[in-house]
Amino acid sequence: MKIFFDTEFTGLHKDTTLISIGLISEDRRCFYAELTDYKRTLSDADNWNWIEENVIANLYKSKSENDRKYIPNYHIGTKDDIALALGNWFSQFDKVELVSDVCHYDMVLLIDLFGTAFDLPDNVSASCYDINQDIARYYKISQSEAFDKSREEILWDRWKDGSVSGDKHNSLYDAKVIRELYQILNNVDFDEH
Repeated sequence: MKIFFDTEFTGLHKDTTLISIGLISEDRRCFYAELTDYKRTLSDADNWNWIEENVIANLYKSKSENDRKYIPNYHIGTKDDIALALGNWFSQFDKVELVSDVCHYDMVLLIDLFGTAFDLPDNVSASCYDINQDIARYYKISQSEAFDKSREEILWDRWKDGSVSGDKHNSLYDAKVIRELYQILNNVDFDEH
């Protein structure tokens, strides 16, 4: 089973900590978690306003009651709480192949939930497929140019009438975008199965 995922975190540095993680399977089973024990460091100071406005403001717990929509498998808690919940969620699949977008931080943070790559659940691959390379191949551009290409523009140009709703920089929304992009870029349709 391919699991598409995204994380949001405190900054682009080696000591970053996880704020949220969102996952969606090929067959649309979701998991979404917000961590309560992320740490803001001095390295985050320059970008903290951006993180507050674009990430923290889009957390489910930050929404008013009127703006909240039901999210299946929503969890809030410490890193240890989320690792336990995510491990339990992964257990429903025989084998898990992870897919993300520019996945370097995402994969390290997912693995860190469990400790090390050796501590991942046995059914979860310790490698990650990166769709940024698919974008580069599909558009015949460099990986650097692919990095800068709007994912939402790809969806609107190549897909249905906006098949993903939500807030950009919410990890579950971003995971759903990654799922849709994978289908476009690899000419597959999981919903046909």
